[in-house]
Amino acid sequence: MTDLSVLETVLVVILLLCVLVGTLPVINTGLQFLALPLHAFRNHYGKAAPYHPNVAVIIPAWNEGAVIGPAIERLLQLEYPAERLRVFVVDDASTDDTPAIVGAKAQSHPGRVVHLRREKGGEGKAHTLNHGLDVVLADSWTESVLIMDADVIFARDSLRKLTRHLADEKVGAVTAYIAEGSRDRNYLTRFIAIEYVIGQLSARRVQNVGGAIACLAGGAQLHSRANLEAIGGRIPTGTLAEDTMTTFEGQLKGRRMVFEPHAVVLAEEPRTIDSLWKQRLRWARGNVQLTSIYRKLWFRPSREHNLGSFGFGLAWFTILLLPAFMLLAAAGMLALLVLHSDIAEFVFRFMWISAACIYLFSMLYSVQLDPRTGRHSWREAIMFPGLGALILMAIALFPWAFESLLTVIGLGLTDQSRFMWAVIFYLWGPISMLGIWLARAVEPLPGGRFFAGLLLYICGYGSLLCAITVDSYIKEWRRADASWIKTEKIGRVDS
Repeated sequence: MTDLSVLETVLVVILLLCVLVGTLPVINTGLQFLALPLHAFRNHYGKAAPYHPNVAVIIPAWNEGAVIGPAIERLLQLEYPAERLRVFVVDDASTDDTPAIVGAKAQSHPGRVVHLRREKGGEGKAHTLNHGLDVVLADSWTESVLIMDADVIFARDSLRKLTRHLADEKVGAVTAYIAEGSRDRNYLTRFIAIEYVIGQLSARRVQNVGGAIACLAGGAQLHSRANLEAIGGRIPTGTLAEDTMTTFEGQLKGRRMVFEPHAVVLAEEPRTIDSLWKQRLRWARGNVQLTSIYRKLWFRPSREHNLGSFGFGLAWFTILLLPAFMLLAAAGMLALLVLHSDIAEFVFRFMWISAACIYLFSMLYSVQLDPRTGRHSWREAIMFPGLGALILMAIALFPWAFESLLTVIGLGLTDQSRFMWAVIFYLWGPISMLGIWLARAVEPLPGGRFFAGLLLYICGYGSLLCAITVDSYIKEWRRADASWIKTEKIGRVDS
């Protein structure tokens, strides 16, 4: 490296800091998987015990005719005392055969299945749940409440694995592992399956260790009666992330939330980029809203809860600001390229070699956590960062191989071409997000699903989530319509 002037040195240091901040998501992932083994020692199993409280199950249902029947039947078949389990289906003014199906189940299982009808629907999941809570909490019989989605299927032993944690009075709620369970998997559902292993089986185990849970899964969350009463006996409204807000409120009241990785719940997930985009946009906008609502919480440690800890805040913001971090790192790298190309090359190699190591470690660890998902989604585990990112990892590890390949095909590197390739490499993050926007645009066209899938494999599933997050920024900034949009389910989960 050539000597730098004082001004150049200052600029380089600033740009290096930008790149470092931009790589925080990668650093956080590495820290997450390094902390994961601690769950073997820091968990809640020491305070768990066989416990079978009276459980009122609340299922919000709007036009769920394709899935509600099997969901109810599977609940009634759970390994749980029959006299301690009641199912309340809150029919949100359905216009399909949901009322007839639920009514038939109620007649077949009197006292165990209850049909609650709302004549005014469409107000959102939280309002529907609150209608059910008004009923079940008015009955002293209710000792705990299981909130679930109409399309999920519980493993037979899942409920008793959840309730055992409520034996500890300090636990306010327990959440299960939502696994992708579609019979007819495609490339997108297999990517989602890997995402859930990383985002739930690994991340929420680490959250158990840290003592702060980000979100009780909306499709499988078990609350103690005391926890619900502490937060006012209602699910918070006014946000698109009612499950996350409920999770926060319970912890702010001093109660512990627990993730139970061995309570498995199978769910049907979207099969198209557009449908996934709409679902995750709702989630992302909700998280943006909550970040503002709880702005006085972040990075402010408290004796009452761990939501204000540095570790929890780092994990939260590295997900929320992932696209911004990617853009910051790309801008820093591009500026370094112009200012001092050899420093930029060194940083590029260091970044992508580190990313390669963390990626290999995390994926190998992840597929061991859920061997079932590892078997049917191993290709998506390999391609999770995208072909483009994998190529950059290979170039960082073996730069001579890339130069040799270009020479063989007659594209030997010149100073101009070297600069051009460097620009493409350094801007790959933003480029990959644009590729995902293109994938969504071409998907509805004839033959579009093939090209959309190809672009996803090239750009990476992480870039898909980043693109959706960018859209959430835009929607919230524009104050776009925030009505709750239901994710269509057609009953593709084995019962």
